[in-house]
This record gives sequence, C-alpha cells and structure tokens, in this order.
Amino acid sequence: MKEVSDGELCKVIKDFLEMGHVDNIVAMFDRDCRYFQWTGAILDDDRFAVRLGVLVLFEELLARGNSSMHLAVPSLAALLSSDNPLVRGEALSVLAIINDPSLGAQAVTMLDDSDPQVREIAEDIVKSL
Repeated sequence: MKEVSDGELCKVIKDFLEMGHVDNIVAMFDRDCRYFQWTGAILDDDRFAVRLGVLVLFEELLARGNSSMHLAVPSLAALLSSDNPLVRGEALSVLAIINDPSLGAQAVTMLDDSDPQVREIAEDIVKSL
C-alpha cells in the first residue's frame, strides 16, 4: 500500500474543507497535533470555501477546548505578510480565534495594512483586547 505524502494529505484536507466536511478535519486535528503546523498552508488557498472552512475548523476546535491550537500560530503569522489581503485578513481572524498571547502585537502591526478590510479586522481585535 502506497503511503500518502504530507503534501497529498494537505490537499485532501483542503478538498474536504471545500466540500464542507469540517467534522472530518476537526477529528483529524484532534487526533494528531502535527496538522496544526499546516494551517498556514491550508489557509493560503484561492478557494473561498477552503479559507472559510479553516475559520469554522478553529471555531469548532475552540468549542471543544482543543489545547493544541497555539501550534498553528507560526504558520498563520507568516501569512500576515501575504500578497493576498484576503489571506492576511483571514489569518488574522484565525489568530483571533486562537487568542494567542502574541495576538495583540500582531494585530497592532496590521493597523497600517494597505487593505481597509484587514485594517478593520485588526482594529476590532485591538479594541477587544
């Protein structure tokens, strides 16, 4: 039996999120914390349904009290310098769900973003701190 590569599995996760099978992905993240390091790669997708799925995934993980969500922070923080403002804003939104201690500093750096929607997300986060 052929072993599935990390790249192939990451693609499957994206495809499942696009199809709305978030529960399957939640179960995967609950069982194996290594997937959290892939969060940035999963979120950095052209498909709106995939990016939305990541937000839903983290909302569900938060509701379940998953204690490993902080492992996604480095991969999400890297997306804050993405060329795509949608990706920057959604990365910031997922970071807000995680509520990592670094969130305040990250949100402050995004207050001067070139995109008004990203700035608005950052402003909302800063106000809520």
